[in-house]
Amino acid sequence: LTSDKKLFAALVKLGGELTALHLMESPELNKPATSFPVAGDNIVAKGFPKFKDGRVYINKTQYFDNVPSNVWNFTIGGYQVCEKWLKDRRERVLTNDDLQHYKKIVAALGRTIELMREIDQAIPKWPME
Repeated sequence: LTSDKKLFAALVKLGGELTALHLMESPELNKPATSFPVAGDNIVAKGFPKFKDGRVYINKTQYFDNVPSNVWNFTIGGYQVCEKWLKDRRERVLTNDDLQHYKKIVAALGRTIELMREIDQAIPKWPME
């Protein structure tokens, strides 16, 4: 905690945005930059997902495009979020809702990484006063 009211207000704002992202309630998630451009069976095949050049392949032909490498590599609790979500759905068909949800996950993680930097920049020193 901080006794600096200005810093506290800034952190409340950033924390509120972070909370909305993690609850998947942020309006920023409604316009994801990630796409799923190739039609097919939408099955996450054995041996997938695979990441290459900003694409997350779920099988030999289908992929999510425009996934930044820092988002793909982002971990929470020791798990690589983007990879684990798809691994948990291996050998299953991704529904349209699943495809949209994954795009939102990518967007949420991208903005989370930005917010983490903003929070670090907002705090002048540790420990806070």
